[in-house]
Amino acid sequence: MRRTVSAQLELTTLAGATRLVMQLAVARVPGLQVEETLALTIDGAPLQAAEVPTAHGGVIHTVTLPPETPGGRTIRLRYDAEVGSDDDLETTAPDNPDDRDIYLRPSRYAESDRLFSVARRELGGADGLDLVQAAADWVHGRLRYVPGSSRVTDGAVETLLAGAGVCRDYAHLTVALLRALDVPARLVAVYAPGLSPMDFHAVTEAWVDGRWYVVDGTRLAPRPSLLRISTGRDAADTAFLSSYGAGIRMGPQTVTATVDGDLPADDHTSPVQIA
Repeated sequence: MRRTVSAQLELTTLAGATRLVMQLAVARVPGLQVEETLALTIDGAPLQAAEVPTAHGGVIHTVTLPPETPGGRTIRLRYDAEVGSDDDLETTAPDNPDDRDIYLRPSRYAESDRLFSVARRELGGADGLDLVQAAADWVHGRLRYVPGSSRVTDGAVETLLAGAGVCRDYAHLTVALLRALDVPARLVAVYAPGLSPMDFHAVTEAWVDGRWYVVDGTRLAPRPSLLRISTGRDAADTAFLSSYGAGIRMGPQTVTATVDGDLPADDHTSPVQIA
């Protein structure tokens, strides 16, 4: 499967020093063939970003603007990638006990310790892949997908109480329920061909029988087409853009993700792994 993805962002600076941290690039996975470009400008002039590798093949790009940077300057970013794969593409990370321990702990947006009783009551009779699927199905049936219904500070508990959210909220609740039942689970930010409306997307990966399997409570895109961007405990680790210092104002944002030919089928019940 060959996929084409892109992301375009426009930002306006506030006066003073600012550091931007961006996670937009397709993760470097053995067997994945990535041809990519990243273009950054400030008021039309080229801006150089530093590239920093992170966990699970992720890549961070960082830019630091000096203290004398005036407000009102326009930063534009464009990322484009053409992605193919070898026949021997790895679809699961090697066993790492440290990772499994990290992804069992409660985290900022996946408060598994606060959802222990709910998880036991609603999902306590299942195990293995059946449990992972049951958690995704339960979240899908419990929540309504409503753009703009949640705040960036909301975690799994707020999402459960509200009964609505967007992809990151679905993923946080699924992650928290699985961790509460002693299943290592993590959030993955992805490009998602077939997603409508198109945007960055978030899904859940769970560790079962020596492999990471992906589930998506929103069921808005076929899982076999997903392309990993970043992987972490929750949205605090996987945000596509963070700023530190004087700050920024967000402008227009466009994300695209397509596959050559037809989208793969996905009944959202079969086990699926992504690179």
